[in-house]
Amino acid sequence: MRIAHFDCSSGIAGNMVLGALLDAGVDLTYLKQELHKLQITPPAADKLQITKVRRGLIHGTFVNVKIKKDKHHRHLKDILSIIKKSKLSKNVKKLSVRIFKRLAEAEAKVHGVPINKIHFHEVGAVDAIIDIVGTAICLEKLGIEKVYASPIPHGKGTFKHAHGILPIPAPATAQLLKSIPTYGINLGAELVTPTGAAIISTIASDFCDLPRMRLQKIGYGAGSLTFPKLSNFLRVFIGEAEIAAERDVILQIEANIDDMNPKAYHRAIAKLMKAGALDAYVTPIIMKKKRKAINLVVLCRPEQRNKMLDKIFSLTTTLGVRIYVVAREKLSRKFKKTKTKHGKVKVKLGYLGKELKTAAPEYEDLKRLAKKYSVPLKW
Repeated sequence: MRIAHFDCSSGIAGNMVLGALLDAGVDLTYLKQELHKLQITPPAADKLQITKVRRGLIHGTFVNVKIKKDKHHRHLKDILSIIKKSKLSKNVKKLSVRIFKRLAEAEAKVHGVPINKIHFHEVGAVDAIIDIVGTAICLEKLGIEKVYASPIPHGKGTFKHAHGILPIPAPATAQLLKSIPTYGINLGAELVTPTGAAIISTIASDFCDLPRMRLQKIGYGAGSLTFPKLSNFLRVFIGEAEIAAERDVILQIEANIDDMNPKAYHRAIAKLMKAGALDAYVTPIIMKKKRKAINLVVLCRPEQRNKMLDKIFSLTTTLGVRIYVVAREKLSRKFKKTKTKHGKVKVKLGYLGKELKTAAPEYEDLKRLAKKYSVPLKW
């Protein structure tokens, strides 16, 4: 599996993403040919300027779109129409639409208006369309199947905007960064733009350290601002994942319990699963003084920690738990519905990269049909 990891140590903007991917090997002529498929007047590709720049000790690619201020305020439907009517590939269209919809949802949320009422100002200008669609084009050209990114820093203070003085990060940017690891650095500048936040929050499946890969390409995309002590570049690493399995991190919460009515185990597990646990189970153990007990194990996502702790302390007699951070390697999952003579059954497919490794019907679907038609529950 070919993967990309964006090192966002200087923040992220749309032109930085595009610059990094071009620097990693996408041919500019190819990008312009693809951008010409957008029916924008004047042609968007003709306004694209690429220069090599040096910031401190680093040399990379700076992307600029030389256009006059775009006075035409485009609504989301206008932008989606431009993308969908183009002759770009299906995957490029799909990703571009997802990014713009995410951006529009954030703008609508902070302005308190319906999504179809949002007109984009700077965000809807030609340069943003180039950044977003250009990114989708480059990811497809480079054969990127999965994207990761580092935690994202943002500056502090305020900055001037078309609507006046806004805090850093800007309201729409902050909305887009929800659920993403971020941190502030002592710079009074906008290090993360709404376009950059929309792109990375859409394409990245995880925000983590550099994953294991056989590194093939590195690209540097320069930002528009310069700083005395910060090389304002977005860096992208591209290579083949050593193991095609997906990776993530979960919490394993454990408790040894020797004073609880065994009849309550099932209820506790059911409540924990309903609350969002990835799994919950008990195993019999022998504790000190030959006491019979159970070991309760709950697996959950890190953000569910407090919720799971509250449930465990409410549903069991334990006075304390052990919490471990656990790395997982897992098959990527897809679902499809299969027709049977008794009705449709959802089937879970497990892929290692592009290779199908396992397929299994959903138990609850089989249970429902077995009960309905009075047939054995087996496969």
